[in-house]
Amino acid sequence: MKPIEFENGAVQIDAAIVAEGLGLAPSLLQEAMRAGRITSLAERGIDADSGRHRLTFFSEHRRFRVVIDETGAIIQRSAVDFGDSLLPKSVHKAGG
Repeated sequence: MKPIEFENGAVQIDAAIVAEGLGLAPSLLQEAMRAGRITSLAERGIDADSGRHRLTFFSEHRRFRVVIDETGAIIQRSAVDFGDSLLPKSVHKAGG
């Protein structure tokens, strides 16, 4: 599998990329997602951003985001770490 692929209209991202962005061991990512401790949001670009996708992943204390182009290449990545504080609800909004 390539790091990011498109399949049947869905975006699939390598778990190692998400784990690194959230500061987790890859072995803990799937368990945390199943337990609801990690959630995600996928957005598709329109107009000037057509062909781009923004994938955002949330843990209790960290937000990790990647922006990809239509080929699945990462064109931007960012992470916000709130340390010991919980992620504010405002950080969970689309586009935020």
